[in-house]
Amino acid sequence: MEDTRGRVSCKNKPEVQGVKVLEWWLLLLVIFGCFILLMLTGFPIAFAFLAINIVGAFLLWGGQSGFRQLILSIFESVTFFALLPVPLFILMGEVLFHSGMGTRMLDSLDTFLGKMPGRLSLVAVAGGVLIAVLCGNTWASTAMLGSMLAPEMRSRGYHKVMALGPIMGGGALAIIIPPSGMAVVLATLAGVSVGGLLIAGLLPGLVMAALFVIYIVGRCIIQPEVAPTYAIRQLTLSQRLMPIVKYVLPLGLIVFSVIGLMLLGLATPSESAAFGVLATFVCAAFFKELNWGVIKRSFTGTMRTTTMILMIFCGSTAFSQVLSYSGATKGMVNLAVHLPVPPIALLVLMMLVVMFLGMFMDQLSILMITLPIFMPVCHALKWDPLWFGLMLLINMSIANLSPPFGIELFVMKGVSPPDITMGDVYRASVPFIIMEAMVIALVIIMPPLATWLPGVM
Repeated sequence: MEDTRGRVSCKNKPEVQGVKVLEWWLLLLVIFGCFILLMLTGFPIAFAFLAINIVGAFLLWGGQSGFRQLILSIFESVTFFALLPVPLFILMGEVLFHSGMGTRMLDSLDTFLGKMPGRLSLVAVAGGVLIAVLCGNTWASTAMLGSMLAPEMRSRGYHKVMALGPIMGGGALAIIIPPSGMAVVLATLAGVSVGGLLIAGLLPGLVMAALFVIYIVGRCIIQPEVAPTYAIRQLTLSQRLMPIVKYVLPLGLIVFSVIGLMLLGLATPSESAAFGVLATFVCAAFFKELNWGVIKRSFTGTMRTTTMILMIFCGSTAFSQVLSYSGATKGMVNLAVHLPVPPIALLVLMMLVVMFLGMFMDQLSILMITLPIFMPVCHALKWDPLWFGLMLLINMSIANLSPPFGIELFVMKGVSPPDITMGDVYRASVPFIIMEAMVIALVIIMPPLATWLPGVM
């Protein structure tokens, strides 16, 4: 039962050896305080959540029966069929990376763009879009773009911000544009349509890429010194188009297998992901780049990344149940619903909280902490779950770019030339964080940007 102030009544609070459990807000502080303490001591994220879940299950669910429920929750969370696209999307990215198809694609884009202002920066954004629709792996995208383009940009005299920023921005698109493994994880945790959230990211992702292009071209026109022009071999239009036809168009088979089949309603997200893997192997064989070395490295990388994701995911269901049973979830919902502020202000506050957490935590941890609280509030205020989920997804992209601990920042530093410092990487990310925040604002102002395409599926 709840009293009129939205607090859980002591009558319904679980007891441990006759001792009343704390008020929901105090229990919430204890849970998150313990989690942050474990993180600061260097505990792996998955084990930090597991430790909290074990203690919570013992105290709130009653000893052995609590442990039994915890084991069942963990088993159910990682055997959920909706998670199947995650390893398949990761495998697509690994094959694309190790086979060299991505490298040839970027070379083709470079040849096609010719003398455009900030050409190599534009190649980074265009390459980011194409890699996003081919595999949906932001780390692979950033590593591929950075290892190819960053040294070339610096040797051509590109300013550090103009060299590094577009690479990180292009890599960040892989979280938003389908197929996105993070969208599958978010949809599964939030209990929304996986296919709907995947497709919802397409238009905002393209809008974001367009903003990046406008920024790059505009800044290169105003400040030509940030991306100096240099002599290139003169090619006819047909010579510039030929590499696109030869190395980029065949990859359309992968795009159609994943996005096209979902848009046409001919396949579920899991089936589309399986077709996408098949199409990726077919393309690698077509380019004569499929060998046992590529297959071995691709499957090894896939297993490593998938294991990491699923270990963190193991704690999600149990963590949500611990919060719910403690009364913290219901207390937070009641508090949010009865706050004397308009819903839009609450929405902005929630987005700012996620952005702040993104400065210090990885995206999976942020989702596991916030979704058990945010989604009940979303349903209570009758917000469209796809609309809300997409804004969280874009926020995950911002988290990847946010100093000081965004994962893309460290990937970028790892593939950058020796003269690049971590401070350079931090500064280069700022304009693209601002543009991604602008896209969130656009989605808030224009909900059909997120909901129209899933509605016509």
